[in-house]
Order: sequence, then C-alpha cells, then structure tokens
Amino acid sequence: MDYTEIMVRYGELSTKGHNKKNFIDRLGANVRKALHHFDQVKVHAQRDRLHVELNEADYNQVMDRLQDVFGIQNFSPSIRVEKTFEATAKAAEQMIREQVKKPITFKINTRRSDHKFPIDTFEMNDQLGGYLLKKFPDLLKVDVHNPDLTLRVEIRLNGIFLSSETIDGAGGLPVGTAGKGMMMLSGGIDSPVAAYLGMKRGVSMEMVHFFSPPYTSPQALAKAKQLTSKLARYSGSIRFIQVPFAEIQETVKEKIPEGYLMTVQRRMMLRLAAAITMKRHGLAIFNGESLGQVASQTMESMLVINDVTNLPVLRPVLSYDKTEIIDVAKKIDTYDLSILPYEDCCTVFTPPSPKTKPNLEKTRKYEERLDIDGLLKRALDGIEITEIHSGEDFLNQNEDVFAELL
Repeated sequence: MDYTEIMVRYGELSTKGHNKKNFIDRLGANVRKALHHFDQVKVHAQRDRLHVELNEADYNQVMDRLQDVFGIQNFSPSIRVEKTFEATAKAAEQMIREQVKKPITFKINTRRSDHKFPIDTFEMNDQLGGYLLKKFPDLLKVDVHNPDLTLRVEIRLNGIFLSSETIDGAGGLPVGTAGKGMMMLSGGIDSPVAAYLGMKRGVSMEMVHFFSPPYTSPQALAKAKQLTSKLARYSGSIRFIQVPFAEIQETVKEKIPEGYLMTVQRRMMLRLAAAITMKRHGLAIFNGESLGQVASQTMESMLVINDVTNLPVLRPVLSYDKTEIIDVAKKIDTYDLSILPYEDCCTVFTPPSPKTKPNLEKTRKYEERLDIDGLLKRALDGIEITEIHSGEDFLNQNEDVFAELL
C-alpha cells in the first residue's frame, strides 16, 4: 500500500485543558527532531491529531522512529484519496485485498471534519460497508462492537484519508513539557531506567556521570555514553556531563572513617549535581535509587545524603524491586549494556560494611576534615559536556583505540 501520511493520536495530551497547545507544540517539535533524517517529511501538529506527510518517505522507517516519541498514544498509516465516494471505495477495496487473507469481522468508522461533504458519517459507514461486503462476501462480516479490523475514514478539507492499522506509541508526555532535570547516571541497571521513566513524564534529561580515572576505565565512561545514546532515541539527543571525581574519592578515603565513606561520597556527588543543576537551569535532580536495595538506599541514608541540597531529588524507581527494574531495562534495550563488567566510580573504594543508618551529626562532623569548597570547585572546573545522539557507538570506538594501542 502506498501510504501518504501517518495520523498520530495524542492520548494523555487531550486532558491538558488550557495548556494543551503548549504540549502539542512541544510534541510537534519532538517529532520533527526524531524525523530530521527524512528531509521530505512534513509534520503538522493540530489540536486533535498530528499528521505526518510522508512525501514518498519509507513509512516503516518513519513509524519505527515515531514509536519512541513520548506523548503519542498510537498512530495509523493512512492513504489520501480524492473526495469522492468512488475513490474512497476503490482505495478501501485495495486495502482489504492486500491485508485480509482469511475470514474476519470488520466495521467502518467515519469522522467528518468537512461538513460540506455531501455524505455524512452514518451514510459513509453504511455505503462503504455495503460496498465491501459485496466485494468480499466470503471474507468480511460486520461486527460493530468487537471487530477484527476497523477501517477508519477521515473526511477532511484536503481529502479523504483511510487507515486500517493502529500501532501503539510510547505514551507519556512530550519530553520537555515538565522542565529540565539532571540524571545522576551510573553504569548500572537502575539509573537508565529512572531516566527513561522521567523522560516519559515529560522531563528533558541531562546526564551527569562521575568518573574516576585511573580507578575507572575508559570503557566504563564509554559504557555510560552508550547508555545515553540508547536513551537519546526518546528525545533526539541528550547532553552528557562527565564530572571528574577521583580526587574527591581519594580524599574521602583518606580522611573519613570507613563506615561513612559511601555516605560522604554520595553527599559530594549530590552537591556537585545540585551545583550543575542550578548552573544549567534545571528544576530537579534524578537518580536510580530503589528503596532498601543497597546500603545507601535506606530512608535513613537518603535523609543524610539529601541534607546537602534543597533541590528536589526525584527517584522514579524508588518503589520498584530489582526484577521490575530489569524488565524495563530489557524493554528499553539498556540491560545488556548495563551488565557489562566495566566498573563505575560507585564501586570504587566501597567499604565492606557501609553504614545503613548513618548519623547526620556525625556525618557533618567528619566532613569538617575536608576542603569541600575546594574539592567541588576543582571537580566543576574539570567537567566536559558532550551532545550525544541516538545511534552513536562509543564502545566500539573505544575498542578500536585500545586495539591500536596494543
């Protein structure tokens, strides 16, 4: 079938009242960004639908990209015909002939935005349904309540559009409608899932990754960038902010009691994330903490760590168990990357028995041994920011470099 456009339905956006136009405009911009490789494609974001004019672009490739755009409930590839019953019937007949190979039930569902068109919705349903029953008496049977196939007919000012397939979208809200957040991205399983869930609720994410050479490898940094590339398909591109953390970890290990190493390290990470959030006009910090999963993820520990900032610290996977997180990671294709054995800085200098219920006053007292302002300034001065796009391959690039060195 030579489809001419893809009709996109909004879903949750339909409930947004006076803000609906802003959400639709953002979704239109995100769809254009997702389809920027298709020069001939035109996107029209209207109040009730978003229309993607294909102009001979490969509709399968376009639909693959649309499935990753948050804010889309579902979409249908459509064909435009002249505004006559004859043209509509001929196109519907071709659609049934190509798609239906065994007996099924069907119905016609007509919408008419061009009220000057002489055939109203009920007449179109009746006439077109009758036409198809005569053409395919052994294949088609009417069922208006639970049909196997619904043939949709939209009578618009610029033509009549037919579609018979509905494909689920990513749901959620358009990325950017909920403001900007900073994701504390490790190389593990949880934080990419948390980033995905935040983006699904409309947050424009920037990834903050702490790296500690020589204690962490270039492969670990490449893995974090590769995870970002995986997530970038939901927003087109993501800024990746790498923060040097080795000096802080060495200093904390030297001056802080072993049981409080993890607590103080996490407080320093959060201070840095908060400073970056403020500088980059973010509204909240996100992380991948799941309540009770490890020592730093008890409520007592979260209370002590959160003490260093007044910014919201949001935890999208807080109530998920590990199996649930893994299921999402597999769905979004980050799991296999996350389990690669390249250690991130969270595993460096990990004490054998970290405090699960650290004392806030003791933590503050121990931190008096540190030049916190100096450590933070040097780390912030050393950050590097990279724009990462969907599909970039950082691990293979890294392996090529190491192969040359060997």
